[in-house]
Amino acid sequence: MQSVSDIWSMILDRLREDLSETTIKTWFDETTVIALEGNELILHCPNAFKRSNIQDRFLPNIEAGLRDIFSSDIAVRLLDDDGLRQRQNKEEARPASIMDSGEFTFDTFVVGPSNQLACSAARAVADAPGRRYNPLFIYGSSGLGKTHLLYAIAHEIRRQSPSARILYIKGDEFINDFIETVRSGRSMNDFRIKYREADLMLVDDIQFVAGKVETQNEFFHTFNTLYESKKQIVLTSDRPPQEMALLDDRLRTRFEWGLMADVQQPVLETRVAIVKNKAANLGLILDDSVANYIAGKITSNVRQLEGTVHKIKAFHDLDIPIDQPAVDRAIQDMIRSNEFTITPDNIIKEVCRYFRLEEDQIRGPSRSRDILNARQIAMYLIRRMTNLSLDETGKLFGGRDHSTTLNGVTKVENRMKTDNTFAETVKAIITNVNSTK
Repeated sequence: MQSVSDIWSMILDRLREDLSETTIKTWFDETTVIALEGNELILHCPNAFKRSNIQDRFLPNIEAGLRDIFSSDIAVRLLDDDGLRQRQNKEEARPASIMDSGEFTFDTFVVGPSNQLACSAARAVADAPGRRYNPLFIYGSSGLGKTHLLYAIAHEIRRQSPSARILYIKGDEFINDFIETVRSGRSMNDFRIKYREADLMLVDDIQFVAGKVETQNEFFHTFNTLYESKKQIVLTSDRPPQEMALLDDRLRTRFEWGLMADVQQPVLETRVAIVKNKAANLGLILDDSVANYIAGKITSNVRQLEGTVHKIKAFHDLDIPIDQPAVDRAIQDMIRSNEFTITPDNIIKEVCRYFRLEEDQIRGPSRSRDILNARQIAMYLIRRMTNLSLDETGKLFGGRDHSTTLNGVTKVENRMKTDNTFAETVKAIITNVNSTK
């Protein structure tokens, strides 16, 4: 399947059959393809003079090329900077499709003692965004329903105010977006408009911004802009702000301005209710004994409970009797599929993500200070968190020998004893490795 960039390249090649290379460069050097949606190709050209000339002189050629490629008529729309910004804002303002599906709402969220405060606060925020509990900071281990509450807030606000600009993003995605904007030379104004003009900003896994100095600074100003405009901010994390060792103090205090609500492992009664609720949503009736058995076996993760019910529903659809062996099989399959074993690859990936490096850089021969520092930390963590020997660890980094690996590990150990900031960095990476479960 051809990408939209490939299609635009084909169009330019067709234009070269009738136009000189100088003409192509003169009029199309600032034109970029944005999307092909239905029967419309969307282009962007920031230069008003060039855009007008393309519209007046070359549009028939472009449409003819599209007709050759697709054997049907494809319209062309040229956007200026304002048009592109409006399009981007509209796209980013839409919540993820899963938010619109009705699957993750307050009605489908099972409330119990372990999550009652968080759910009540989320409802209050949805009913009066920007006026109560701003920001709302929800924290707890993975798989306990934090993201469900984010989606539920978005769903309810969307229901009440269809035109509301809702932005959902993960912490690491905010980091990637910021860095890519800086690297590519794109306008920071566009980046800021995207985040700072939202009516509701939902950030999942905000803990990933800790330790990223420039990203934290950008998020600090984004937070202030939204807060001062009385726009609602909801954040989730795997731990409270005071446990984020490398979080900027300015952000830590702001995260604590509103309400912090934790979600804990559900008690037995809540787990039974979750199982029954999920089964009912799937059109499946489970005996009380089966629901209680599942809830007794899976005690700490809502996703595993719901996944087990999905598995049982699949058995039911295949006419497999829902007896205890079948239920045990569903439980074991779900537990195995959710088991998380820390591997060297997990560690290398997280170290690279933390320091904004590519894996081939950290595994390769470079001895630049930043890469060497990250490589040694990865070696130290692999030795600490896995069973690999020094020789086996060295092989992961371009075949480095035993002594080189040992030297790297020792340097990290010694530096952690004398450099508190460095030690906190290593601890933060360990936490992030564990939180990828």
